[in-house]
Parts: sequence; C-alpha cells; structure tokens
Amino acid sequence: MRAIGSSVTRLDAPTKVTGKAEYAGDVNRPGQKWMKVVWAGVPHARIRELDVSVARRMPGVVDILTDADIPANRYGLVVRDQPVLCGCHSTMAARTVRWSGDKLCAIVADTPEAAEDAARQVRVDFEILPVISDPTEALAPDAILIHDYDGYPLTGKDRDSNVLQELRIRYGDIRQGFKAADIVVSEVYSTHGQEHAYLEPESGLAWMSSEDRLELISGGQWMHEERKQIAHALQIPEESIRISYAAIGGAFGGKEDIHLQILLALAAWKTGYPVKSVWSREESIRGHHKRHPFWFRSQLGARRDGTLTALKVDMVSDAGAYASTSTKVLGNALLSAGGCYEIPHVHMDARTVFTNNVVSGAFRGFGSPQGTFMIETQLNRLAQQLGLSSSELRRRNAWRDGSTMCTQTLVPPGCMAQEVLTAVEDAALLKSAEGSNPPRFLGSLTSTGQRKARGRGLALGAKNVGFGQGVADSCHAWIELHGQANIEEVKVGTVGADTGQGSHTVFRQMAADVLDVPLEIVQLQATTTDDAQSSGSASASRLTYYAGAALHAAAQVARSEWDNEERPARGEAVFTTTQTTPHDPVTGAGTPVVLLGYCAQIVEVEVDLETGHIQILQVVSAHDVGRAVNPQLVEGQIEGGVTQGIGWTLFERLVQAEGMIQNPSFSTYLIPGVGDAPVTIVPVIVEGGEPNHPLHIKGMAEMSLVPTAAAIVAAVHDATGIWINELPLTPEAVWQALPRLS
Repeated sequence: MRAIGSSVTRLDAPTKVTGKAEYAGDVNRPGQKWMKVVWAGVPHARIRELDVSVARRMPGVVDILTDADIPANRYGLVVRDQPVLCGCHSTMAARTVRWSGDKLCAIVADTPEAAEDAARQVRVDFEILPVISDPTEALAPDAILIHDYDGYPLTGKDRDSNVLQELRIRYGDIRQGFKAADIVVSEVYSTHGQEHAYLEPESGLAWMSSEDRLELISGGQWMHEERKQIAHALQIPEESIRISYAAIGGAFGGKEDIHLQILLALAAWKTGYPVKSVWSREESIRGHHKRHPFWFRSQLGARRDGTLTALKVDMVSDAGAYASTSTKVLGNALLSAGGCYEIPHVHMDARTVFTNNVVSGAFRGFGSPQGTFMIETQLNRLAQQLGLSSSELRRRNAWRDGSTMCTQTLVPPGCMAQEVLTAVEDAALLKSAEGSNPPRFLGSLTSTGQRKARGRGLALGAKNVGFGQGVADSCHAWIELHGQANIEEVKVGTVGADTGQGSHTVFRQMAADVLDVPLEIVQLQATTTDDAQSSGSASASRLTYYAGAALHAAAQVARSEWDNEERPARGEAVFTTTQTTPHDPVTGAGTPVVLLGYCAQIVEVEVDLETGHIQILQVVSAHDVGRAVNPQLVEGQIEGGVTQGIGWTLFERLVQAEGMIQNPSFSTYLIPGVGDAPVTIVPVIVEGGEPNHPLHIKGMAEMSLVPTAAAIVAAVHDATGIWINELPLTPEAVWQALPRLS
C-alpha cells in the first residue's frame, strides 16, 4: 500500500485523545517567573508619561519592561510599523497608542497573581486623541493621521494619508464593456471582521540555556520568522536564538503575527529567569488581529446570452491600526473579486485604510472569502435577471486552461473550475436522489408549511496556493537513510508548523511514498529551528505543496547517495517556486500567483420566516486537491472550513464601537455550536489538477470557506426571494429583510 492516498492515523492522535499532548501553556521550568502585559486600553492617545514606580515596589515583582528596554522597538510580518511596547523612551512612533491592544509594559513577577496586582498599579498620563473607527472617516481629507510621523517603513505610502496601499486593475476598455452589455447588475456589499477562536490562547515560555542561548517555546505558524523578528527587536544574532513549538491548538492565520514571543524573549534575556505567560481568552480576543472587513461597490455587465462583458469594482478594507498582512490580503481580495471568469473588460480599485480599530491580518482565506462573496453574489443576481441557472451562467464564463486572467497573464496550469462545478452538481444530485427531497437543487424547494422555507444556492471560488504577489517562497527539507543492506530507518527534517491540520503526518507519508518504504520507519524532526532551515509559514494553503516538493528532491539525493554505498545517506533540498510579481501600480498586470485551487459548493438552507433563523441542512463541497495525500485529513479540512465559513456568514459579528471591542468573550461573540453545524456535509475530492508538482498535489486548507457565504446567500434568496448584501446573516438581519416579501 502506497503511503500517499492512505488515510493513516495522525501522528499526534494518541497524545491528543489521551490528553498527554503538551501545549505551550503546559510547559514549565524550575524557577520560572510569570509575565503580564499591561494593555493601552484606549484606542488613540499620545503618551505623556508612563509611571511604573509603584508597580515596581509591589511584592513579588522581579522587573518591569518598558520601551526603554527594547533595542529596536518595532516589528511586523510585512511592514515593521508596530511598537513592541508603546512609551516615551524609544521611537516617535512608539509615543502614540493606535488601538486598545497596544502594549505599554510587561510585568515580570514570581507568580501570576503578583504580576496581576502590579499591573493594576501602572499609571499612564494620556493625551486622548480623536478616534477613527470607520474607513470612510479615515479617507476624509481632514482626517487625523493614524501614523503621523516621518519615515513610515513602507516605500510609496503617502505620509499625509491614512491609505496604507492602493491597488488597481485596468484590463480592456471598461466603457466598451458596459456598452456591449444588455444587463448591468449594480450593488453594494460589505463583510465584517471575524475572531479566529482557536482552542488554545496565546502562550509561551522563554529562558536562557546553559550555552547562553535564548530559548523560546510557543505556538505559532512560522518559527523561523519569529526567530528573525526576535533577533531584530533584541539586536542579537538569529543563531543565538532557538524557537521550539509545542502542540498547537489551532491558528487559522491568527498566530502568523507575533503575539507574546518578543516580550517573553526580552524578559528572559533581561532578567536571566525562565519567564512564562498565558493569555486569557479576553486578552486573546482583544490582543490579536482579525479578518478584514471589506466594502464593495460593484457593477457587472453581460449580454443576454450570459456572456460577461465588464466588471467594475471599488473596494476598501479596514486595516486597523497597523499593517500586519493588509497589503497582501488586499492583493488577494482584488484577484478574487474578479472571480474565476473570463471577463474582457475589468476596472478595479482597491484600498486598505488605517483606523483605530483592532488590527486586521491573516485569516483562513486571506481576502478571498470577501472578494468571492461579492463576485459570486453578483453572478447569482445576474443569473436571476437573465433567466439562466446559476450553474449554466458559470459554465459559459468560467476559466479553463489557457484562459487569461484580469492581470493579463494566463491562468496557472491545472485549472479545475469546470471540473469542480460538475463534481458538486453530480454529488448534490446524488444526495437528493438518496433523500426525500427531489433533485431540484437550483430551484426553490417546497416550504414545510410551518412558516419555514427551503432553498439551495451555488457558488464557485478559487484561492492561491503559496504566498504570491512577489513574495519569495521556499521550503527546506532533508532526509537521512540508515541501515546496511536495506533501509531500516528514515529520518526526515522539515519544520512546517502542525497547527492541528495534520501536516506532520502528511510529511511522513510523502517521504515514505517517495522512498517506497514503510511509514513506520519514517521519523520526523520538526520541533525547533535547529531541526531544519525554514519551511516557510503554515499558511496560504502552501505547506503540503512546498514541503512535498522539497522532500521529493531531498529523497532523490538521499537515494542516489544510498545507491553509492553512503551510510547513512543524506539528501538536502530547498524547493523554490517561480518568482511571482506584485501588481503593476498602473494596470495591475503581473503574475500574482503560482497556483490556484478551486472549490464549488451547493448549500441547502431552511429559513424560519417568523424569526429569521437559518438552519444549514446540507453543504456539498467539491475540491480540486491535485492528489489527496491523506483523504481523511482532506475531508476533515473541508468539514472544518465549511463550518468556519458558516460561522462567519451567519453568527460571528465582532462588535466594535469607537475603536473598542464590545464582545471579547465567547458568551457574547457567538461561534457555531454542534447544533449549528450542517446536518450533512458532503466532501467531494476531485483529483488530477496539478501537472507540474512532482507528487501532483495541491494545497486545499483554505478553499473550503471561500465560496460558502455566497452559496448561503443564494440559498436564502432561493428560499425567500430576498437578497442580502451585508454579512453576517444574523436572525435579526434576515428578519428585518423579510417584511419586503409580498
């Protein structure tokens, strides 16, 4: 039995189901101290004075770290624009608090309680500044500047504007496109922020080793990037730092940015003690970034036969107070806003804007769910006006191999848009035939007669695999073969994070398959930055794709050495994809992606016409995966992503007022429970769509929530006749829309 294609048990399953797995919050060291962050607690203010004198004298306090203790007081994943600590003794930028989650100081004490007591004694003299809580306010000509200092660390940013970045697409002649259109659909859409809600809140432990090396154990998505940012902030060599990952209880993009790592490292480095910290759930919700809210104004034109002629879009996203990954999310949203369709004339403008809201950053889908919600809902509205089925309209316009994107480049080889459409319809038809409902999945369903109505909706989406947009992307791996006449043990080193998705299991499967050895003899080393060079981030649906190619190359070298009688035989490789390019600033032309993965969904809903409550009855989700390394893990990713997409669409609303989060707990920020999950999720694996990878695989972890919102909105329209353009579709929002029914 080949390892690839087998649903083998996850490597971490026994320790997790027995409770023996150690997360960062479970790890302790003798003599450790505890760290407590003191938050700004206000969304916009100038710091006149930070007084920690009383707090220093509190019982059990070891040290209090302020911005004066940080050699280089700024960090950031794409742009280093965020102070590690705000204060008056480092940089001009650090003197201003820009969101309530900015950090003022860190208390190091003997116990968590002593740190908490001391934190309450910190006094701050603020000059309160006006709060900008809406991108429209931020774009006003007389708006106060969020970053009002010289030398913002992003080339091209206008110093006198709150716009972080502008992107555009100019393809064809938009006037001619609309002139050729018989029907134009013009609508405004909005999406909202979302909390990652991972099971494990942020935590970590740092200490100085006997070799005078800085050690840190935490849970993140890219250990080498964390090492790089710590080294920069402390101005010490990267080689003097070792990052280790414990078991990680979910991430979804939320642990791609730095959370506690720099402060823990600073505390251990400065005090000489092991220092630990674990955020509460409220600290986690208040203190880390969220999914970007977006606003779209869109016009879509078509001929009467359904041929698309023109698309015009203006979009704005709320970056929050700092850049995080907003520039890259904007690029993804821009690409997704054009859909998977051949549109000869495209005119799009996109801006991401600073406000005093919570920072927006990476979240599963990375801009694609927002852009896809807009364009797919436009397609479904257009289909209704044309009298075509939503499926037929897509088939007439969807990409195929050889299609040209609005960035003036060919769609990457292995386009499976048409194939996933076919697969999802076939599966939905089969499920309808098996059940009590007739297979009318593109038309209205009969009401139950109890003031409830049922409907089905279709949507199609795509998501890039790998970073793209000009960001260099690579993965390192090594393989050692041990034994005499036969290979008796295989050691594998590649350090992509397993945040719960099962990547460490898949790494072993891919190595075993390439070498044609039993899985049981493959041992993985993937815990620390010493185990291998960087694998890149566990994000962008890239890890299986990149690690698989690197492992394949390393295995070829190791096998050659083995055949030449080397014992042990070692192979090492770095897989790097063809360099992508940023969007051209004038036309948007370029090669923004390496590869695309496709997903089509049909969702069946039941809407309570008395309350507006929506029950998801069934989701059929067809996925282009290239080749399923572990089919059960693929199905798990589909089911998890679908449920997360349902949460974003129906339940989860991050409420902010004047820059302050109003619902920082799971009693007020609602996520789907067991009763809210679909009655049935039908995962459909579509193989065969990756011709260039040595193992013919694609990443797929994000795609399962990309089209979900649009499919649900279409299903609600199918059931009730109403279109809703603003997410989330809470019962209140649906109920308020229902009176429009005649």
